[in-house]
Amino acid sequence: MASARSFRMTAPAPAGAKGASAGKPRASTGAKPTAKSSADAIAPPSPGAKATRKTTLTKTGPSPKAPATEPNAEAVEAIDTSYLESLIGYNARRAALAVIGVFLERMEPYGLKPVDFSALSLITHNPGITSRQLCHALGVLPPNLVGMINSFEKRALILRRPHPNDGRAQGLHLTPAGADLMRQAEATAADLEKDVAHRLSDKEQKQLMGLLQKIYL
Repeated sequence: MASARSFRMTAPAPAGAKGASAGKPRASTGAKPTAKSSADAIAPPSPGAKATRKTTLTKTGPSPKAPATEPNAEAVEAIDTSYLESLIGYNARRAALAVIGVFLERMEPYGLKPVDFSALSLITHNPGITSRQLCHALGVLPPNLVGMINSFEKRALILRRPHPNDGRAQGLHLTPAGADLMRQAEATAADLEKDVAHRLSDKEQKQLMGLLQKIYL
């Protein structure tokens, strides 16, 4: 017969002790849940929730087509300039370019551009001419002429003298150096004119200049 000590049973813990154990906070292990419950996984987002992913839609259209080539297209072999050649302005400009190209080359030793040559030539043949008269004769704006006249003075090509009739104006005159320069420059200009117009007779040259002057004078 077993003794009372061998069949000794442990008494259940008091109710109060169990409650204290349940209320005691568990130590945190620092691990986060790795998966959501199945209910959370299938639950639809709330109406006010913002979307966390955006879907970019690429609008595609038909690929550009290569420009159509006319079956009978031909390369331009001879350029038709008949319309341009019927215009006075086009012909005058082409003729002027032909002359100016040679002019610039031959006037380079004198340091003269076409407008410089024209202004100094007017002073050469009109001693005492005023700046206002030069502007009117050449169609040059006064501010542009001021710089030109100052340049001539720095090169000692011209000098200013009081005008005999207008106390507010000054007449422009060539210096000896300016007169020597223009003698050479005008002789060069006469030679180059003969070279560029060698296909015209003297009569044709006079006729051409007279016709052009009817346009701009």
